[in-house]
Amino acid sequence: MRQLTVVDKRRLEWLDAPEPKLQGSGEAIVRPLAVATCDLDREIVRGTTPFPLPIALGHECIGEVTDVGDDVTAISAGDVVAIPFQISCGTCDACREGRTGNCATVPFLSMYGFGAAGGDWGGALSDVVRVPYAEHMLVPLPAGVEPAAVASVGDNISDAWRTVAPHLEARPGASVLVVGGGAWSIGLYAAGIAVALGAEQVDYMDSAPDRLERAGRLGATPVPVDDENRERPGRYDVTVDASGEHPGLRTALRATAPDGVCTSVSIFFEEETPLPLFEMYSKCVTFHTGRCHARPAMPRALELVSRGKLQPGLVTKAIVPWEEAAEALRAHEGKHVVVRASQTG
Repeated sequence: MRQLTVVDKRRLEWLDAPEPKLQGSGEAIVRPLAVATCDLDREIVRGTTPFPLPIALGHECIGEVTDVGDDVTAISAGDVVAIPFQISCGTCDACREGRTGNCATVPFLSMYGFGAAGGDWGGALSDVVRVPYAEHMLVPLPAGVEPAAVASVGDNISDAWRTVAPHLEARPGASVLVVGGGAWSIGLYAAGIAVALGAEQVDYMDSAPDRLERAGRLGATPVPVDDENRERPGRYDVTVDASGEHPGLRTALRATAPDGVCTSVSIFFEEETPLPLFEMYSKCVTFHTGRCHARPAMPRALELVSRGKLQPGLVTKAIVPWEEAAEALRAHEGKHVVVRASQTG
């Protein structure tokens, strides 16, 4: 089979690879139909991450089941499903507690689309992928939901969900600020989810006109800002840092109200990141950073889309035909969704 692989900085090639086969009675084989670019994929293509190349690209995927093991009864060939980017068993203590990103059954950081750093599970921009623990991992797509619209639910949409949904459940109607930027799509998804869940105020701060316009279409209030001058826009119960930059992180933290919660989805590869710790201490701010646990959030995010409350397609910048993926991803900016010919109509 073929899989799209980053072989060197900005060099992507369709390479031949052994086709995955079922290796256990609880597994499934899935043919990707729509694969979204993660905000981190741009940096992988540019070679600016610590993940060693080569990397078979793609970890946000909706696909069609083509084969299942003998013990798989809840999923059948022909089903259209969402695949979480993290491998998890569903039965260990961590998985039962919702911490599927740290499943104790598989090696640490087992993921699709990260090469050797993720355990060499391959990438979703391939003819097929092998999915272990299929009945736990695979989430059926609700009727009427287009694969291309929710291709990111296995990572970026679920990542955005965890930044706002649990806190709005604990504090219905809470005010929300999203500081957008480097985590391009996650910040926009977070703003849209906060609106869908009934936050009384959802402000989206960014310097990019395109992202501000998309935030407005999602129902948030755009707050233009100069990258060199990020003044605190007010006090918010829930804040999200999706800026990917130290000034943006500080803005989100300083805008968090007393007893508020700030979640950063930014990835800082530097060893040191300055924080306004005294102000955070004084206000009793809860700060969370780290990878999302995608699998538990996926059904609830899909339900929002199915009910018409969230339109993740408004975040998508380009729909790319499968055969043009290498050229499009080499210099892409924003959220791209790569689709097979059967999904373009």
